[in-house]
Order: sequence, then C-alpha cells, then structure tokens
Amino acid sequence: MLLLRSHLLPLHRAASALPSPIYHRAWLLSTSTSASTAPFSLEDYLVAACGLHPAQALKTAKKAFDQASKHCNKRAFEEICWSRLKSASNPDAVIALLSGVGLSSADIAKVVVTDPLLLRASPKNIGPRLHALRDRLGLPTPQIARFLGVGSRALRTCDVGPKLEFFISFFGSFEQLLAIIKKSDRILQVDVERVIKPNIALLRQWGLSVRDIAQVCSQNSWLLTYRLDHVKELLLRAEELGVPRSSRMFKYAVSVVSNITKEKAASKLKFLKSTLGCSESEIAIAVPKIPSILALSEELLLRKIQFLIKEVGMKPQHIVERPVLLAHSLEKRLVPRHCVMKFLQAKGLLSSKMGFYSLAQIGEKTFKLKYIDSHKDSVPGLADAYAAASAGVVPSGINFEHLKIFQSFLFDGASATHAH
Repeated sequence: MLLLRSHLLPLHRAASALPSPIYHRAWLLSTSTSASTAPFSLEDYLVAACGLHPAQALKTAKKAFDQASKHCNKRAFEEICWSRLKSASNPDAVIALLSGVGLSSADIAKVVVTDPLLLRASPKNIGPRLHALRDRLGLPTPQIARFLGVGSRALRTCDVGPKLEFFISFFGSFEQLLAIIKKSDRILQVDVERVIKPNIALLRQWGLSVRDIAQVCSQNSWLLTYRLDHVKELLLRAEELGVPRSSRMFKYAVSVVSNITKEKAASKLKFLKSTLGCSESEIAIAVPKIPSILALSEELLLRKIQFLIKEVGMKPQHIVERPVLLAHSLEKRLVPRHCVMKFLQAKGLLSSKMGFYSLAQIGEKTFKLKYIDSHKDSVPGLADAYAAASAGVVPSGINFEHLKIFQSFLFDGASATHAH
C-alpha cells in the first residue's frame, strides 16, 4: 500500500497542474512492479478493443473517471483504479460476455460509450444477469443491446432480470418499459417487493386501476419509487384539488401533484384566479375538470388565455367554464383551427354561429375530414395551409395577424398549384 500511495501521490500532484483531459488519462495508467510491463491505459484500450476514435475514447475515459470519482471515496477510488482496470483482463472478460449474448462489435462500442464503468463490473455478477436476459426473459439480441444502452447501470448493481420481467408485464411491453427507463432508470434500482408492489397496492386502494397506475407512471415512474408515506401524501394532495377518487380525472391529478410541489400548485391557482378574474370557488370548479393545466407554466397559460380573449374573442368567464381549452396546444391546435374557422366563415362555408370551443374539441381525424377534406375542391390549398399552420409556420405569439398570414399562404399555395 505504501508503494501504491508513493506512486499515486506524485501522479495526483502532477495531474492537478495539468488540463483536465490529461489528468483523466493519467489516473487510468498503472505501473507494474516490473519495469518491463507496459502501463495499461483505458483510453488506448477503448481504441484498440472497442474501435473508438481517439477523441471519443478520451471523452469516454474522462466519463469513466467522472462517474467513478462521483460515487467513491478516495480509498474505494484507488481500489477501482487498481483492481479491475490495472490490465485488460477484466474489460476483456466483460466484452466477451457481451459478445456471448450476441452483441456485435458496434453494439458493444455503443454500450461502453454510454457506460464505460461496465468494463470494471464483476464478470461473476453480470454474467448470469446477461444470460438471464436472453434465457429467462427471452429477449432477442437487438432488445438486449437496446436495454443495455439505457439500463447497464442497473445490470452492474443488481439482479435486473426479475425486475424487467415484472415491469414488462406491468407496463405491457418491452418497448414501453424501455421508453420509461430512457427517462429514468430509478425503478430498476429499488426493491420490487419492498417498495414497488406496496406503492401499487396503495394506489389501487385509492381507486386507481392497474391500467391507470401504469399510465400515470409511464410519465412519472419515480412515483413508484417513493416511500409509502410520501405516496399517500401525494394522493391526499390530489384529493385536495377537489378531484374525488371516483373521478376519471383523479389519475391526472395524481400525475400533476407528483410533478409539482404544493407551493407551486398554490401559486398556479392564484395565477389563474388573478389572470382570469375569477373567484376561488370558480377555480375550485375549473381545476378538477382538467387538473393537468396546473402542470403548465404561467407563461404558456398566459399566452393561451390572451389568445382566447384577444384573438378568439372569448370572455374570461367562458374560459373558466371550459378550462380544457387551456390544455390544448396553442401552436398545433388552437391557432390553426381558429384560422380555419375564420377563413371558412369569411368564405361563407361555415356558419357564423359556429363557436370556437366546439371546433377546438373535435378530434383531429374528424376535424380534418369535416372541415378540411370536404372543402378540397372549393378551396384547393386549404389542406396545405392547415398543415403549415399546424407545423408552426403561422406564428403563435399574441397580437399577430395570423388569419392574413394563413390566407396569404393559402392563396399563394393555390396560385402555385394552378400555375403548375
């Protein structure tokens, strides 16, 4: 150990005076007690064994250093440097295991770039876990490669097979689970029996079905990883919003409160009250209809409210009574549909009594069929103009002449079509 420290100390002192990339490479070099043995460099190994470009290898080696030093004390850090990365032996064994379950050289390179610390994992630990993915879960090689691209840390730290088996069944498919893990792999880090299942049981006691829970946790998977008392606190907060457990909106209320603090929710309620000029009782009626509006930023809510009042001509009271309008996309739904409505009314193709709320609530497929496709002969460029507006060509700010821009696009497009 004295020899080890006498070697590391000058290395550390020298590295502290050098640019960080050089320091990150320095820690990966080990000198054998035999002067004839060449030092091992992870950076060089990544180039030679994994086929990485030198610049990419340097970046990956630096990433390995950052990951290791972040989670280890000095003594453990020394052990990492010298126990499993003192030679190519451990990395070779890990690569052999990855290759053994069918991963190609390109797949292995991607996994290593994502999680270079996998190369120092214990082959005795990850070997059975890797084979379980193939033999127990029946995952084909492409799915194993894709999982390792986002879940290799879990493979290093725990027996991930039973957890994957549970969550694939719970969320309905491997693809759905993979999408969730890409956002956060925390659900693979906690104990299913002690944490996940009790939380699911509690959510079910509060009226949520397994399907509801899976839907909510597809966007907020961390909800399943909280302490049981914290989950109960969130359920109480959802109920305090005025959404009863029996309501189909309750799952959305749970999703909202799991994303924002109690203080932020109160601030958002106050903002809506002042911006719309309504009473607390009116807000108390509006929010339970569409709890998700509390998850929107005040800036976005303000833009939508101003659009509905200044451009559409709605009264604040009407918005309070129809809060679902605030949940629709301003750019992709509200503005384009308002353009279509005003244009068709100006052309005499739509009754002037048609309200914007009714038009905004129609499903996209039905809307296009009834108000776009049905006018393709009389207004040839309408479909293109609507598509452009939905794609954001029509500005989404406040106080813009969106109808004129929409008409200009429509007429220009029609002229170009006829000229062609």
